Parts: sequence; structure tokens; C-alpha cells
Amino acid sequence: MNVAIYGKKINKQSLAHFSEVLAILKDFGWNPVIEKELKKHLVSKIGLSPMTDEFSSHNDFHHGIDLTLSMGGDGTFIKSVGFIRNSGVPIVGINTGRLGFLANISKDQIAQTMDLIKRKQFEFQKRSLLRIHTEENLFGDDNFALNEVTFHKKDTASMITVHASLDDKYLNSYWADGLIVATPTGSTAYSLSCGGPIITPGCQVHILTPIAPHNLNVRPMVVPDHMPIKLSLEGRERKYLISLDGNSKNIRQGEEVIITKAEFMINVIKFEDNNFLDTIRNKMLWGIDKRN
Repeated sequence: MNVAIYGKKINKQSLAHFSEVLAILKDFGWNPVIEKELKKHLVSKIGLSPMTDEFSSHNDFHHGIDLTLSMGGDGTFIKSVGFIRNSGVPIVGINTGRLGFLANISKDQIAQTMDLIKRKQFEFQKRSLLRIHTEENLFGDDNFALNEVTFHKKDTASMITVHASLDDKYLNSYWADGLIVATPTGSTAYSLSCGGPIITPGCQVHILTPIAPHNLNVRPMVVPDHMPIKLSLEGRERKYLISLDGNSKNIRQGEEVIITKAEFMINVIKFEDNNFLDTIRNKMLWGIDKRN
């Protein structure tokens, strides 16, 4: 089995976890395939063999990679998805810091998790993505997002107006600091911090969440994900920002953006004793009285 490994944060603590994973793979007889930049660090810091297989592009995931290990936080997990794309390669997120929503396997559970994978005691949880279509093809082949598409003001403190249509029917003009269009996965990210609802994975919906809306009666809205969302921006400036999972580009005033559900989904490995509801409850401290 060929196992792709991706990670960004390299320090004394995380190196120990990379070493643990590599030792387990060797014991299993599985072949590590390590992201090019990460491999350089591991060669110099823990003596990894320079002959270890590596990957540097999403194209590499269509040629024999069977599993992806994302080692870091939720941001690292999202970067890993940028490599996986439509290859169908399953992914598991090992969190080398604090508990994450996506990277929800703690560093203390690495050996147990790898053993469960070896014994095939897991399920695939399908995660949907967003695809955006712009007049100038702003993001090229990277025009997809696991969490959200966000529209921001750029060089002004003034609010902007985001005109929104759903399935070619006018919905609303959001007078706000911006607008978030999120997937169920992204419901626990930026959208949540702006008052959006938590949506369980597998729900076939998108969420429209305004950022600091001027009218307090304008609330987040959940819509079916098969309906295209059409947006355009208006305000005092000529250019604004559009972000896909934190990757930002300039967008002209009045330029039309169409958001649809991507034609592929991501296979996230899920274990019986570590599911979305457990992660939410632990991350949000539900049911815990901090006075005790």
C-alpha cells in the first residue's frame, strides 16, 4: 500500500509523530510517499532516506496512491484535499496540535488509528465541495473549496452589497462586510464564527452566511446544493476579494460569480469511536460545566 503523507508544521514535537507514523508504515510493509517539501525537512532532521518516494502535484494521486495522511491541523487537511481532488484517494487527519474538526485524530491515537486502517475497520464519509465559475477564470484549475467561498471588501471600511440569486431567482442583496457560501464541512469554520448553523456531513445543502450584516433581520440561510448560486458585488471601490478556503483573488465590481456543487467528493475515513458528533461535542465543550 502506498501512503501519501502531508504536513506543514515541522518542530520538535511534530517530528516525533512523523517518526512514529513512518515506523508504523515500515512495520506494516507499507510504502510512504511524502510531499516534496516535507520530505526535505524529514531527510535533514530525522535522517529519512533521500530515496523515499515523493509527490508534488495532484497529478501524482492518480498513479497508485492508496491513502493520504494529513498531519497537522484543519488548514493542513484542506491543503491535502488540494492534492487529492477528484482522485478518490481516502484521507485521514491526524492532529498534531489541538483537536480539530477535520483533523480529529489526536496524536495519542496514531498507533490505534493505523491499526484500525490495517484491519479495515472504518467507513468512508463523503464530503462535498464547492466549484466556482468566474468570467476571468480567476482560480484556474484550483476553482474548488472544501469549506467555503467568501466575498470581502478590500480597501474600504464601508459596507458592500452582494446581490444573490438562487437557481436564477433573485434572493437578496446583502448589505454587509461580505458573504460566505459554505459546505456542510465549512459550517464549522468561518460561517460558524459569523453565526451560521452547524450542519452534519452528508447533508446536501449549502449555507449563505452574511458577515456583519447592516440589517439584523438578515439571517444565515440553508439552501439545496443542487441549485446554482449567482453572486455579484457592488460598492464604492472597483475591486474586492474573493477567497476559496483562504486562497484570495481580486474581483471586479459587477463581475458575476456562479457557485455550484463540485462534481466530485472527498472520501474521509471515519471510525466508529471517533465521529463528527463526538468531535463537535468535544470541540464545543457541550455538556461541560466549567464551574466544576
